[in-house]
Amino acid sequence: MTAPPGAAQAGPAPPGAAQAGPAPPGAAQAGPARAADRRFAVTARRLVTCDPSRAAAGDPLGAIEDAAIVVRGGAIEAVGRRQEILGREPGIEVAIEAEGVVTPGLIDCHTHAPWVGSRDAEYAVRMAGGDYEAIAAAGGGIVASMRAVRAATTEEIAGALRARLRRMAALGVTAVEAKSGYGLDEASERKQLEAVAEAGRDARLPRVVPTYLALHALPPEAGGDRAAYAATVARSWLPAIAAAGLARYVDAYIDRSAFSVAEARPALERARALGLGVRVHVGQFADVGGAELAAELGAASADHLEHVAPEGIAALARAGVAAALLPVASFTLRQDPPPVAALRAAGVSLVVGSDANPGTAPTESLPLALALAVRLYGLTVAEAILGATREAARSLGLGEVCGALRVGLRADLAIWDLPHENAIVQPWGTSRALAVLRDGEVIAARG
Repeated sequence: MTAPPGAAQAGPAPPGAAQAGPAPPGAAQAGPARAADRRFAVTARRLVTCDPSRAAAGDPLGAIEDAAIVVRGGAIEAVGRRQEILGREPGIEVAIEAEGVVTPGLIDCHTHAPWVGSRDAEYAVRMAGGDYEAIAAAGGGIVASMRAVRAATTEEIAGALRARLRRMAALGVTAVEAKSGYGLDEASERKQLEAVAEAGRDARLPRVVPTYLALHALPPEAGGDRAAYAATVARSWLPAIAAAGLARYVDAYIDRSAFSVAEARPALERARALGLGVRVHVGQFADVGGAELAAELGAASADHLEHVAPEGIAALARAGVAAALLPVASFTLRQDPPPVAALRAAGVSLVVGSDANPGTAPTESLPLALALAVRLYGLTVAEAILGATREAARSLGLGEVCGALRVGLRADLAIWDLPHENAIVQPWGTSRALAVLRDGEVIAARG
C-alpha cells in the first residue's frame, strides 16, 4: 500500500509555530501546506461507506465490493465500484490500493482525553474489590486527577493530549470529543480547554471537539456545597469560557453521589442560552432523572445509561437524544449493561465511545470499546460500527463533515489489514489499521 504523495505524517508541531484561535468542529485546521486541487483515488477490496443512501435491510453499512474513492482537495469527489470510477477516468492516480476493508475514520464521541498523571494504584484497589464511590469519598477518583491537572502547565497537558491523540489515530480514529472536568476551578478548567484548543489546531492529529465538563465533581475548597458550586459555575465560569470560544458543548455528571437534576439544570440551561450544545453523564450508578433533563434540553447525547427507566428512554426517543454507550467503564466497574434492547426498540440512536479517562476507563482504544459493546452489550457489528462513525458524527455536530464515505464529506478514512468489517470488533489488543487519513492526508501509518 502506498500513501498519497506529499501526505502529512503524524508528529509534533514545529517549535514556535504560529497558532490560530479555536475553529468550529470539523473545520480545516492549520498544519502542513496542502495542495487544494490534489486529486487521487483509493481502491479497496471492500469499502464500508456507512452511507444511509446505500444501506439495505441486509446491508445496513452500505458496503461496496471492489470499490474506489476519488479524493480532491481533501474531500470525497466520487464513491463507487472500481470499474465504474476508474473506467470513467482511467488516467487518475491510484495512490492507495487496499487489499482489505476500508471504513470511515472512527469517531470517539466521549473521552476525558486531556488528563495528566496516573491513578494506577487506585485501579489496583478497584480490581481487588474496592468500591468506586468509596474511593472517591476518600479523596481518590476525580479529585486525584484534579491535583495532577492543577499542578501541570497548559503545555504539559497539551503534550500529553497530543501524544494520546496520536495513539488514538494509530487505532483508526479521526475525530475525538475531549472533555475538561479535572480542573474543578475556573483557571484549571480553562487550562485543560486551552490545551484542547492547542492540540485541535494540528491537522496531523484527529479532529477535536471540545467539551467543558462543567459539573464533574466537587473540589475540596467547595466545602461539600454542591448547589453553591454549581451556581458559581453557571453564573461566572461558564459564560467566561463560552466567551473565549473554548467549548462547543457543556456536560454535567448527574447521578447518585454526583449532581442532582436541580443542581445541574441552571448550568445546562445557561449553556443553551449561550449557544452551546449539551451532553450529559446520566445514570451510571442510579437513575435520578437525568435522562428526562437531557431530553428536555435537547441534549446531543445522554452518556452511560446503565440505569435508566422506561420513562427516561421514551423521553430520549421523543427528543432525538443519542445514547452514548461506554462499555469499558461498565466492564471495569463490573456493572450490568444499559438496557440496550429497550433503547433500540424505542428508536434511540446508539453511539459507542471509549470514555478514555485515568480512572474507570483507562484506555485509548475505541476498537476495544466496540469489541466490548458487541460482546457485553449485545450490539450487532453494524450497530457498533455505525455507533463509532455516522451516529457518533451526528452526536458531535460533525454529520456534514465526516462519519461516512459519501460525496461532499471530508476524506477521513481508515484502511485495515482485515478482510471484513466483522473483524474490526474482534478484541485484537493491537492496532489493525494500516493507514488513517484525515482530509485525504495520512495522519497515522504502520511502519
